[in-house]
Amino acid sequence: MIAKLREFLTARTYFAAWRIVRWLPEKFAYELFYFAADFAVAKNGKGVRRLRSNLSRVKPGLPQSELDILLKKAMRSALRYWCDTFRFPDWPLARTVQTVKVENEHLLLDAIAAGTGVIVSLPHAGNWDHAGAYFCSKGIKLVTVAERLKPDALFQRFLEYRQQMGMEVLPVDGRVIATLAKRLREGQLIALVADRDLSKSGISVNFFGAPARMPAGPAVLALNTGAPLITAFVSYTENGILIHFEPVAIPRVGSHEEKVATVVQNCALDFEKGIASHPEDWHMLQRIWVDGDFTERVDA
Repeated sequence: MIAKLREFLTARTYFAAWRIVRWLPEKFAYELFYFAADFAVAKNGKGVRRLRSNLSRVKPGLPQSELDILLKKAMRSALRYWCDTFRFPDWPLARTVQTVKVENEHLLLDAIAAGTGVIVSLPHAGNWDHAGAYFCSKGIKLVTVAERLKPDALFQRFLEYRQQMGMEVLPVDGRVIATLAKRLREGQLIALVADRDLSKSGISVNFFGAPARMPAGPAVLALNTGAPLITAFVSYTENGILIHFEPVAIPRVGSHEEKVATVVQNCALDFEKGIASHPEDWHMLQRIWVDGDFTERVDA
């Protein structure tokens, strides 16, 4: 009963924020979220402590005073994402498009034009929803996946939010890889956030010099379909986002398992480059590395 009540209150809080934040003057809304970020840093809860730990691995040897500054910037970036999310439904299309800069955009557009489809693997950085909306505005069919959240009402609201941008959102289940492969054969864009998988099925990678696990999905799709795989790193600019694409090399020799492991590691190396350049925009408030006191997820 208590868990159900907590879920109900969580959903209602998000729904209220979605409505109220859209009514506020824009400058005030963002200042309010930055204040909330600073308050969270001062409170130093579990998520903030994990973010600090993650950032210390990304920037080893950073003096404590500089790590404190980076942590504050990172929390502000994470809360900027949420303010964007609540206000995004009211953005005019012109703002969505004009506030995006893309580096190596041809890697994606050429694949779409060739009809091969393309897989984009990216970490939790910047505003990936803004990036997706940008490519949907170009008439590109974009497909992504979503792990079911609790409460279900909140999960359904996020589904609607992304569907309204033009995305197709698939649930994570045993059929999702086959469905994504079908979409690739139809020439569509598959976008997968892929910097964290603590389950037994996660692929072991070396990430900033320590062991982590990342999902195999993007690599499996690329190997099974022959569609090009690129990584994206989304960072914030003053008024919008910057998307940087990199091609991912697909090995020609080795077993299927060896090829998957190599591709996932190649993606991890690209993620490293983006995160090292813009650590403040990596919104990772959860565990990422599997050394030390790591305990495997019970639902794996």
